[in-house]
Amino acid sequence: MAGAIANSNLPRRIIKETQRLLTEPAEGISASPAEDNLRYFSVMILGPAQSPYEGGAFRLELFLPEEYPMAAPKVRFLTKIYHPNIDKLGRICLDILKDKWSPALQIRTVLLSIQALLSAPNPEDPLDENIAKHWKTDQGGAIATAREWTQLYATSN
Repeated sequence: MAGAIANSNLPRRIIKETQRLLTEPAEGISASPAEDNLRYFSVMILGPAQSPYEGGAFRLELFLPEEYPMAAPKVRFLTKIYHPNIDKLGRICLDILKDKWSPALQIRTVLLSIQALLSAPNPEDPLDENIAKHWKTDQGGAIATAREWTQLYATSN
């Protein structure tokens, strides 16, 4: 696979980032490019310890647009998740994926930020209003639902 990446006509930066993701994965995160499209990544993020998502393995997809790194990667959850900043379609409300994107950021930074968002949901900047309302009015109940969904959709047992 590494040979295919090096011989592709991808920008050098994407090649370097991809090789680093494969050789030095961040803890709890794996990302590998599709063989037929090296701009499309299959991602797995493990639910962080002490979060309602602990024990879950969440599948995401990440795509690097032609304009990358001047434009943010497109990322979405494929695994169903109960989180105020992630909607039913798996879209993620995260500032660095929108107006706070900078070409200095990398795929790795984005994935670490998404992992951090699982540890610290932000109902004040929601993508799913109903879940955010549940989180604000009954945090215990919302966390219980998040744990339940993690068991239902993000574990393989």
